[in-house]
Amino acid sequence: MEQQHFFQCPYCWEEISMILDASIHSQTYIEDCEVCCNPIEVSPTFKQGKLIDFRFLSIEQ
Repeated sequence: MEQQHFFQCPYCWEEISMILDASIHSQTYIEDCEVCCNPIEVSPTFKQGKLIDFRFLSIEQ
């Protein structure tokens, strides 16, 4: 079960989207911005297939 989620990149401030796996309750992973290619640590949390929390951080390089 996948969901598309839109948010603002912490580097370039462009609106971007990521496909999140709603079948996993809580996860943390790193994905690059689709515009500026900088790494973003993403931590979505789902409850009964619905996104209840979404946190993201820029990663020091």
